[in-house]
Amino acid sequence: MKSYTITVNGTAYAVTVEEGACSAPAAAPVAAPVAAAGSVEVAAQVAGMVWKVVAKVGDSLKKGDNIVILEAMKMEIPVVAPEDGVVAGINVSEGDTVNNGDLIASLN
Repeated sequence: MKSYTITVNGTAYAVTVEEGACSAPAAAPVAAPVAAAGSVEVAAQVAGMVWKVVAKVGDSLKKGDNIVILEAMKMEIPVVAPEDGVVAGINVSEGDTVNNGDLIASLN
C-alpha cells in the first residue's frame, strides 16, 4: 500500500492506495486533479517525516522562507521557498513520510 496526501482547495486529505488495485481499464482516461497547483514546485531534498508545516495556502513568502520542516536522521531540515511567491498548495501534513523528490508544495 502507498499513502499519499492530496490537497484540494487548501484542505489536505490522507489517501491510501493498494498497488495494482486499479479497477478501471488500462485505457480509461484519468481526470486531472482539481487541486490548486502553482507554477513553482517545491520538492523534498531528503527522505524523512514532516515534523511541522510552517506555511499555509495564501501565505506570501520570500526566497528562503520556511514552508515545512522535515525530520531526518534526528535532524530538523527546513524546506524553503526557492523564490518569492504565494503558496498555491501544500501537499503534505504533519506526520507524513516523504521521499527525496516528493512534491511538498507549490508557489505562484
